[in-house]
Amino acid sequence: MTYFGKCLLTYIGIMCLTGLLLCGIDKGRAKLRLWRVPERTLFLVSFLGGGAGMYLGMQLFRHKTRHLSFRVLVPLSAVLWAAALIFLQLKWSLIWI
Repeated sequence: MTYFGKCLLTYIGIMCLTGLLLCGIDKGRAKLRLWRVPERTLFLVSFLGGGAGMYLGMQLFRHKTRHLSFRVLVPLSAVLWAAALIFLQLKWSLIWI
């Protein structure tokens, strides 16, 4: 694996973990009627590489699953990142070789 590939996969892993944790934190704070994580922040983390983790958090914590914008945009962000990774691998073999 190239240095770029390691860095990219590490970055995506950190963003996915961040998305998962933010869903859990926001759900817990919602139950306690405390200050919430802004939806803009959740979408930002999702589109900066945390879409898969955010989607997992939505399902695991049953959080934001009724919002059409989350049901569409979070999986879309995950698909876009997956497509980008596949493109990088096929075009320049930057990830797994």
